[in-house]
Amino acid sequence: MFKIPDPDGFLSAADVKDVAEEVITALPLPGVEGSPLDPGDIWLVVIMACVNQNSIWDTCNDTNGTPCDDTVLTWLHTLDRDWLEFVANLLLGRLAMTILDPGRSRIVSIDFIDNPYHGEHHANEGELCSMAPKDGTTTCHRYCTAYVVSNGKPVTLAMTYVRNDEDEADAVERVFARVENYPFDIDLLLADSSFYNERVIRRAHDIAATVVHVPKKGERMKDKLDTHKSYMTTYRMYKDSERELRFPLAVAVSYQNGDRGKHGEVVRGYVACGVTEKSPKQVEHLYRKRSGIETTYRLLRQARGITTTRDPVVRFAIMLVAALLENLWLVLRWAVVARPRRGGRDPPEEFTLKTFRD
Repeated sequence: MFKIPDPDGFLSAADVKDVAEEVITALPLPGVEGSPLDPGDIWLVVIMACVNQNSIWDTCNDTNGTPCDDTVLTWLHTLDRDWLEFVANLLLGRLAMTILDPGRSRIVSIDFIDNPYHGEHHANEGELCSMAPKDGTTTCHRYCTAYVVSNGKPVTLAMTYVRNDEDEADAVERVFARVENYPFDIDLLLADSSFYNERVIRRAHDIAATVVHVPKKGERMKDKLDTHKSYMTTYRMYKDSERELRFPLAVAVSYQNGDRGKHGEVVRGYVACGVTEKSPKQVEHLYRKRSGIETTYRLLRQARGITTTRDPVVRFAIMLVAALLENLWLVLRWAVVARPRRGGRDPPEEFTLKTFRD
C-alpha cells in the first residue's frame, strides 16, 4: 500500500514526496484511452496544487514537466465519484490506524463541511446545497465527515459527498457505517445542531453514547429552554406520531462574563443519550470537546487546492486529497519524526503542516 519511512531517522523532502505520491496515486482515475500519460502524472499535479494552495492552471503554468491544465482536467473529469470515495476512505482509515491504538477507545465527532460555491450547477441542481450567507453566496458543495476528537491526533476517519436531492441522514449513515468498521471502541459521538435529526440520533445511539446540540426551534423545545436553572428531562421528538423518539435532554445554563465581549445568561440544550448519569454542565463539557475540530478544518484548508471547475466530483477529489495529506502529515509527525520519551512520543513543534507542505 504505502511504506512509512523508518521512525526516528532522517526525514528528507524526497521521503515526504515519495510517500505522498504512494498514497495519493492509489486513488482510482480511469483516465483517457490512448493518452501517453498515466494517473500518477495527473495526481502529482493535484498534489502540487494542494500543497501550494494553488490552482491546477497555475501549477501547470509554473512547473516544468507537467501536462497542460486542460489535459489534467480532462483526466480528472473521468473520475467516478462512488469508486473514488470508497478507495479514499480506505486510505484515510489505513493512515489513521498507523498512529491510533486499536486498543484505546475514542471520542468521534461528525460534521458537515460546506465549501462555498459561486456559479451554476454542473450536471443537475442536486449537486448544490443551501447554506447561510458566506463569502457572498448561499450555495455550496457539502461533505459529511468524521474525526477523532484529539489535541494531538485529530485524524479524519471518513468523508462522503452530500447531495441536495438526498436525505442528509443517508449521507450520515454512510459515514457511520465506515466509522463502525474501525477496530477501536467509540466512547462518545458528538455532533452540532445540523445533526438534530430523528434518524441520525437513533443510529448514533446504536453505536455509542451520543451528545447533539439542540437548536432552539419549535414551541415545545423553546419552553424546555426557557429556564434559569440547569436540569435534566426527557423530550419527545415527533410526539404522538409513529416516528416518536424519546431522548434525555440536558438543559445547561451558563454565564458569559465578558467572554468575547458578551455578557449575560446562555441556555443550551443537548441530546444526552447514554450519559444520563452526568449533570447538564458535564454534558455541556463533553460537547465542548468537539471544538478541537476547528483546528482540523483550518489545517484541511491549508492543504486544499483551488479550482474554478463546476464538476463536483473534481472538487470532491481535491477535498479528499487535502484530507489524505493532512492525515499523512500527522502520521509522519507521530510515527517518524516524534522523539521517543517515557510514556509516549514527543512530536517536534517545528514539523508543522507548512513544513510538510514545503
